Amino acid sequence: MGGYAETAEEVRIVLVTAPDEETARRLAHALVAERLAACVNVVPGVRSVYRWEGAVQEDSEVLLIAKSHEARAAALSERVQALHPYDVPEVLALPAAGGSASYLAWLGEAVAS
Repeated sequence: MGGYAETAEEVRIVLVTAPDEETARRLAHALVAERLAACVNVVPGVRSVYRWEGAVQEDSEVLLIAKSHEARAAALSERVQALHPYDVPEVLALPAAGGSASYLAWLGEAVAS
């Protein structure tokens, strides 16, 4: 196929939070357009409770769920940090435990340079 290897172990599910839907959509479009992610789900209505600057905070956020490849995960993280308005944006890459062969093949092609 010419893309990255197509095994679930090489897939990364990358979680990113954003302060609002406009920022989330902008990040999602950039990641897909630049082939850093094959697909990004934008999930509004997330409540985040976290410690920041010594106090417990609670905010509404939008969750991005990006599907990528392990070979693109570092570049994806760097791009999010460059575009994100937060001082410390959440970027967590999790390995996939499985997936359909056809989806994995599509994902590999979608993020191929």
